[in-house]
Amino acid sequence: MWTAIASLFSGLVFGLGLIVSGMANPAKVLGFLDLGGAWDPSLAFVMGGAVAVSAVGFLLAGRRKASLLGGPITLPSLRHIDRRLVGGSLLFGVGWGIAGFCPGPALVSLGSGEVKALVFVGAMLLGMGLFEVIERRR
Repeated sequence: MWTAIASLFSGLVFGLGLIVSGMANPAKVLGFLDLGGAWDPSLAFVMGGAVAVSAVGFLLAGRRKASLLGGPITLPSLRHIDRRLVGGSLLFGVGWGIAGFCPGPALVSLGSGEVKALVFVGAMLLGMGLFEVIERRR
């Protein structure tokens, strides 16, 4: 039960952070990505803060044997860059640049009933399903 409560709390804080920071607003995100036009650098501070918090979290998690709720801590172990990582990053970036959404903000925007978010999440789920089908054939 505590795991569910902690997950709910974490999700609410994350979603609130996306809304307050402007990351759930596609127009603001596209303004940040428009380096040649009316560039809005404010989201760079949001991303910098996220990287700093993540770095501290990974550092602390690496020193523990179990999570605060007693569950296992699994940290990424791969350290090399391959074609799949680069391809996935490119696909993510292109989708972000076209739609102004990435997965987290798109899910948050579903709550507002925004049609663009619904289309994005539908396409994202379709892509995830297609990936699973392709991976199973390998």
